[in-house]
Amino acid sequence: MRIGIFTDSYKPYTSGVVTSITTFRDELTLLGHEVHIFAPSYPHYQDEERNVYRFYSVPSPTNNDFTLAIPIYPGLGTLVKHLRLDIIHVHSPMIMGRVGLRYARKYNIPLVFTYHTRYDQYVHYVPVAQDLAKEVTIKYSRTFCNHCDHIITPSEDIRAIIKENEVRKPVSVIPTGIPLQKFENGDSGWLKANFDIPPENRILLFVGRLTKEKNIPFLIETFRIVKDTMPRTTLVLTAQGPLEDELKTLCRQLGLSSQDVVFTGAVPYDTLVNVYHSADLFVFSSLTETQGLVLTEAMACGLPVVAVRASGVQDMVDDGVDGILTNLDTGELASAVCRVLNDDILYQHLQKNALLKAESLSARSMALRLEDIYERLRKGHTYRYNRLLNVSNWFNN
Repeated sequence: MRIGIFTDSYKPYTSGVVTSITTFRDELTLLGHEVHIFAPSYPHYQDEERNVYRFYSVPSPTNNDFTLAIPIYPGLGTLVKHLRLDIIHVHSPMIMGRVGLRYARKYNIPLVFTYHTRYDQYVHYVPVAQDLAKEVTIKYSRTFCNHCDHIITPSEDIRAIIKENEVRKPVSVIPTGIPLQKFENGDSGWLKANFDIPPENRILLFVGRLTKEKNIPFLIETFRIVKDTMPRTTLVLTAQGPLEDELKTLCRQLGLSSQDVVFTGAVPYDTLVNVYHSADLFVFSSLTETQGLVLTEAMACGLPVVAVRASGVQDMVDDGVDGILTNLDTGELASAVCRVLNDDILYQHLQKNALLKAESLSARSMALRLEDIYERLRKGHTYRYNRLLNVSNWFNN
């Protein structure tokens, strides 16, 4: 099959969405499919891979590391027609998602949408009328879903949420798989060799973005409690984002030094395996995940997880089996961290099951499930006329 991916997030930007796209692309290519990616451009970045088509873009006003595509690509209609795409798969309902939707309908191509993000949980980026923005976002997302042929969600929690929001199209749960071979072996001394971490310290690790929705201040406040109980511990934040300066200030206010909380910045994906293998425990406090891909990456490296119970997260972590889930309470989360680190039998139990969980979510098995949906859509697709793709029409639905 020839598959067209339309996405607002792609390399060199680092995110779970980008990891998901690249993981599925690699596996689908190995299965013999031809994948074409349509994405925003980034200054001074040149693609090394084939079949990537870049749109002119501008920096995002809320995140300087991210760019927003300008949805104009001269000759795009001719290009899409020439590629003879069998499937269009969009990864956002926004700019590039709308472009993919337009050409799916223009050329009668089945349209798949992966619902990666709980968009209504990001309205804090809107400076005013956030309640109204949340309502509009939910309605916009629902209407976009109902213009697609099939929806993919990374977790059962998210499937239930969008069904509650009156999405009528078929929904399948397919988590992003783990390329197990990339996480099998890593340098367990990498973090201590590259950062100022005392050799005797146990390492708690967070991987993600330094943004409000990741709830990092809560994690740092939790670590302050852990540090009081277990002084020989370090929290490593492998991430970058607009809150970095604010979070470093919070650390100073809480009396945490640069040896206590280490900000590594973003690291290349190929180096990330060393970060995971260098840590003793993965900690996570985000409340807005659709899957939390980093959770399963950590498990693939044998790391037990201690996390706040939330949508997406509880689909990936079985409480008491491969990790520990807690309520949104710093004392409870800190207690769970200390319990796992101090109980070798519990630690080994969680570690063993974390590896088994990762094996059950291999990239190949997830790609085969996605391939099956593509094949069924391609063989059974029947065009249904949609009204002109006009925002004013959408909100009358």
